[in-house]
Amino acid sequence: MPSGARDAVLKFYFGPMDCGKSTLALQMNYNHGRQGRRGLVLTKHDRSGGPKVTSRIGLGLEAIEVEDSLDLVSLVTAHDRIDYLICDEACFYTVQQIEQLADLVDDHGVDVYAFGLASDFRSVMFPAAQRLFELADEVCRLQVEVLCWCGRPGQLNARVVGGSMARTGEQVVIGDTDASPVRYQVLCRRHHRSGRLGEDENQAVLTAGGPAGP
Repeated sequence: MPSGARDAVLKFYFGPMDCGKSTLALQMNYNHGRQGRRGLVLTKHDRSGGPKVTSRIGLGLEAIEVEDSLDLVSLVTAHDRIDYLICDEACFYTVQQIEQLADLVDDHGVDVYAFGLASDFRSVMFPAAQRLFELADEVCRLQVEVLCWCGRPGQLNARVVGGSMARTGEQVVIGDTDASPVRYQVLCRRHHRSGRLGEDENQAVLTAGGPAGP
């Protein structure tokens, strides 16, 4: 690294679904690229089902799919020069891959901007997100306001199966916020804990396991 150059950084941007994480990831990639910086865009389990970063406002970009076996240090060092990484859906990476992101920052001077959820549908933190909280130079809660159906700030992601909120099941099941059989809904803490998905007082909460894995 040249004398006087700043240290690289590891930043983690988190928030519930619909808060604009992927939109910010795409904007950040554009901003860095237009200044002549070279970067890679990574994702895992994007809502599109493909190796892309997509946002709900219609933006999208081809990306590298992060399989569990992918060594991120080897991926980056195979290129002549990489200045930064955009890591969308980083909550789904392995803990080892989060360690590799820290290695890229500390040992190779690569800026890493990670985006993802903090917790799963049970309000339990994803292991990769927990490690990012522990290692990141900066942790930023996104400020785009997401509302629960009651009007309170949305904080947690509920998994909805067959119209009812699930409490158990695989940690990762791919879905979106539409009307599909398995979908996700952002709720405030009060209604995530009670399981109410709307005005109907009789909303049921599933106690059986949800559908298997992604």
